[in-house]
Amino acid sequence: MAEPESPRTDSSPWNWLLLVPIVVPLLTFLFNHDEPRLAGFPLFYWLQFAFILLGVGTTSLVYQMTKKRRQP
Repeated sequence: MAEPESPRTDSSPWNWLLLVPIVVPLLTFLFNHDEPRLAGFPLFYWLQFAFILLGVGTTSLVYQMTKKRRQP
């Protein structure tokens, strides 16, 4: 006998923000340049670090906005 399914708990609209760090690095026109350089590194290299920060920031924001609050 199958158990009844519990309601989904991952249906928050905040979860759509997780698409941002996936889609933005796929936009090649953003980093398909040599200039500007930062500390001698071309745009491509330091922009990859910016994408990492974007992913961490977005994931942290979504986590904070969707985590369950404990009731005392």
